[in-house]
Amino acid sequence: MAHDSHNVHVPTSRSRKAEIDRIVETMLYLYAESRRVTKTEARERGLTSPQVSVLKILEATDDLSLTELSERMSAKNSTITGIVDRMERDGLVLRDRSSSDRRVVLIRATEKGRELAQSVKVGAMELLTSALGALNEADRQELRRIVLELAEHVRGEIDKRESRRDDDEGE
Repeated sequence: MAHDSHNVHVPTSRSRKAEIDRIVETMLYLYAESRRVTKTEARERGLTSPQVSVLKILEATDDLSLTELSERMSAKNSTITGIVDRMERDGLVLRDRSSSDRRVVLIRATEKGRELAQSVKVGAMELLTSALGALNEADRQELRRIVLELAEHVRGEIDKRESRRDDDEGE
């Protein structure tokens, strides 16, 4: 660590990189573990991990529009449409027009979908929920702010890459 004139530690580029690497490794570990646990739970019930995610989200919210569900899952509407199509075919969800805005289609779990959602105990999610609950309010709010900012940067980077790829394919 380098020092400035006020005796404050200023990270060197090497220590900054090591710090960033450690954060990324931890995030990847949390992601991989949650995927592993969810995939196992899903497979035991004949579901995919995204289907479990849809059911767990709907379990907590009753119904959502496709756009809201896509935002919660950080996925494109077209991706979620395919997942919901298969889930509707399998009797796990229903689509209903919103009574307040007929243009909006709401997605909600069927009784079968709710029962499956309740039966799936997503261990990693429960562990993270417990760990986050142990943080004080200020830390949770700060972590939420940071995670949302990271998600925004990642979305922007993905959009740039997809735009470049589309440009390359168009030539």
